[in-house]
Amino acid sequence: MPSQESPRKQDADQLYEQYGRPLEEKHRGQYVAISPEGQTVLGDDLLEALEKAEAVFGPGRNLVFKIGDKVVGKWR
Repeated sequence: MPSQESPRKQDADQLYEQYGRPLEEKHRGQYVAISPEGQTVLGDDLLEALEKAEAVFGPGRNLVFKIGDKVVGKWR
């Protein structure tokens, strides 16, 4: 998935299934940012996850999910 393009819903679903779903048992309710390469960072709230993701992955290179819920967001 090229980093300049917006991820398709199918790509987002696949990233969550592969890298987010395994976190559900221990981190339900937290937020996870997932890079296109599968790197993850966790946050207790949305802002924390966004800030950590931007610091680690750079702007526009991640998807953010609430663990255990079907909510998807993209930052920049």
